[in-house]
Amino acid sequence: MNNQSTAIRYEKDANNIVHLIMDNPNGSANVMDRDFQDSFSAVTARLVEEAADVKGVIFRSAKKTFFAGGDLNSIYKVTPADAEEFFAMVESLKANMRKIETLGKPVVAAINGAALGGGWEICLSAHHRVALNDERIKVGLPEVTLGLLPGGGGVVRTVRILGLEAAFPLLLEGKQVSPSKALKMGLMSELATDADDLLAKAVAFIEANPKSAQPWDQKGYKMPGGKPSSPAMAQKLVIAPAMLREKTKGCFPAPEAIMSAAVEGAQVDFETATRIESRYFTDLVVGQVSKNMIGTFWFQLNEIKNGARRPKGVEQKPVKKVGILGAGMMGAGIAWSCASKGIDVVLKDVSQEAADKGKAYSEALLKKRLSRGRTTEEKSAQILSRILPTDSADDLKGCDLIIEAVFEDRGLKAKVTQEAEAQLDSSAIFASNTSTLPITGLAEASERPEQFIGLHFFSPVDKMPLVEIICGEQTSDETLAFAYDFVLQIAKTPIVVNDSRGFFTSRVFGTFLNEGVAMLGEGVPAAAIENAALLAGMPVGPLAVADEVSLELTTKIRNQTIKDMEAEGKTYVPHPAEAVIDRMLSVDRKGRAAGGGFYEYSKAGKQLFPELKTMFGGEELLPLKDIKERLLFIQAVETARCFEENVLTAVRDANIGSIFGIGFAAWSGGALQYINQYGVAEFVARAQELAAAYGERFEPPALLVKMAENGEVFSD
Repeated sequence: MNNQSTAIRYEKDANNIVHLIMDNPNGSANVMDRDFQDSFSAVTARLVEEAADVKGVIFRSAKKTFFAGGDLNSIYKVTPADAEEFFAMVESLKANMRKIETLGKPVVAAINGAALGGGWEICLSAHHRVALNDERIKVGLPEVTLGLLPGGGGVVRTVRILGLEAAFPLLLEGKQVSPSKALKMGLMSELATDADDLLAKAVAFIEANPKSAQPWDQKGYKMPGGKPSSPAMAQKLVIAPAMLREKTKGCFPAPEAIMSAAVEGAQVDFETATRIESRYFTDLVVGQVSKNMIGTFWFQLNEIKNGARRPKGVEQKPVKKVGILGAGMMGAGIAWSCASKGIDVVLKDVSQEAADKGKAYSEALLKKRLSRGRTTEEKSAQILSRILPTDSADDLKGCDLIIEAVFEDRGLKAKVTQEAEAQLDSSAIFASNTSTLPITGLAEASERPEQFIGLHFFSPVDKMPLVEIICGEQTSDETLAFAYDFVLQIAKTPIVVNDSRGFFTSRVFGTFLNEGVAMLGEGVPAAAIENAALLAGMPVGPLAVADEVSLELTTKIRNQTIKDMEAEGKTYVPHPAEAVIDRMLSVDRKGRAAGGGFYEYSKAGKQLFPELKTMFGGEELLPLKDIKERLLFIQAVETARCFEENVLTAVRDANIGSIFGIGFAAWSGGALQYINQYGVAEFVARAQELAAAYGERFEPPALLVKMAENGEVFSD
């Protein structure tokens, strides 16, 4: 007996159990698109009509995954004018879930694969949840990572199952967990060994429970941990909003909406709670922050992962053996990233001792993971066996990729390039991990510049997801495709840029650091600068960043730049930050690694260097808006310049690169999306105001002015 609905098949077996088999005809995964909603309405109506002859209901999936979640294509297009219609649609979908949930019949979710977002919300609406016992499967509600909240009953049901305190980490952080972890938490009912066992367990629950209901629909239900009005919970909720604001800095509306929906919903009946959830959900969907985050973290990131900037028609060649020159912090981190993904690594340094120390970095990471149960002794041994530490260039033979990660010294880089190339097959690729030196210039030391490319990793390599791929003037399409595939092979995110001093990320990163330091020199209090950066959405203040980079290194890069520009016959224009850094170095404040810079460091933490006020003043009280916007605008203006100069050729690379590589305010969707959402014309006008007040470095490039005049926005 089959229903005509397209996205859900209604199949009743010989035991009168209805199997609702979700099978999206338009794609490889089930999503809550219009087709699904229509199908869900149809099967719900039929279930209600045939309830007397139905023994139970099993939600199943015909796809490899159970359910991927909401239809982000549709959500992204919802405008404030559509709010009422969208709210009604959400309420209708939830009403159907509620009808099945309260049918009086046992409802089971048989989870064969990942169930995320709306998919997990369907599972939560079931009375019993059975999943395959596979650690690769993930379940959870990641909506907050895209500026949304779980709007299909996820907030309300999670709170009623776990209680407010236990629900908050899952809802506010978007945690995804394995079925076994979900079982321990009380979110999963049982685990199955295979597909047959999965179905058998689902049927067994229905046979054993002819009448079934959710705990909150039964008499005597008490919310775990107590309602918000209970003394213990009320005490915790007094400080919870302040703790959340400390994390979000007021930049992200979704976590605050989730907390509000959870707490308000816990004080009322189920139907009212879901309506409250729908209102907060609709508010977020039509808001600008969710548009920024969905556009960048979903659409643009997926385009990059699907090879948007990879040259077409070039055969894929996975890297089997990589040679890394330099076993310092960067080289050691790159070695870990390769070995942990199954690639053999030759880690070379000037001495065996230095190379061994580089391998020890991976040993330390594995020890930590082992202690946390995230790996096994056997897997650890396999990873370490792939790393060969050496001081001999002969061991580089057979490498299909070399990554140079030595100091930012042009002469040293030329020397190791030639030494390594002498050992390589003609097809091998050579990459430099330089963060500032132009690739075209470094490639002059190579005998095959078309096979020379930049692979700029970020520190610490084991945590930072981005790799900036830099094409020199002679880099071939085959070399770019090889590098792009390699970055994806080691599970990192590639962006592609063209050659220039500092490329894209280092150039823009430098403007943030310099602007903060320059403000200090103007007499703006250091604490005001650092706090304004956090309130703007930056993860760390510019003075703290300067300490991490090291004031000494900043000066070395500046001196190299002056030297290079003089050789090119160009005039170097000093930045106002340089005088501040020189003053700091004159009193031996070189940065964190050297014991202290703008901050003092101790086991108890860090605090601003008390003498900063004496050295630079600290009475210049600029408006908070000006400090925040100086820090964001200077980065956005420089990003637009990179676009104008063809250093950047894709908007997605600018947005993803600025967030993943520099830490640009994530709520904005990235440096170019920050301009879009500010309004290009409004941004240009404000940039000109800042230029008049604080310096011509804020002047918008001609490209931006022209876009403002033509009503254009940045888009790929």
